[in-house]
Amino acid sequence: MIIVSGWLKVDPAARAGYLDECRTVMEQARAAAGCHDFTLSADLLEPGRVNIYERWETDEELALFRGSGPDSAQTAQILDASVAKYRISATEPP
Repeated sequence: MIIVSGWLKVDPAARAGYLDECRTVMEQARAAAGCHDFTLSADLLEPGRVNIYERWETDEELALFRGSGPDSAQTAQILDASVAKYRISATEPP
C-alpha cells in the first residue's frame, strides 16, 4: 500500500478556485485502477493551505495515474509544498 500525504500552499484568495480546478483530477484518480482514496481539501486553520491524501495499491498504479503531473497553470499557483510517499506494509483497524 502506498500513501501520499502532505500539503500545498497557494494564495489564500485563490484557494477555492484552485480546489475547484482539482475536482476533475480527484474524479479521475478515484476512478483509476489501484486508487483506494484521493482527496485534496482546504485546511481549516491556514487560509492558503491545501491538504493532500492519497492511498494507492501499488507504485505502478500511482505512476500510471500521475503521468506527467499537474499542468503548468496548476503548478504555477503552488507557492510551497511538503508532500511525501509512504510504503505501508500492514494495516489494522484502529
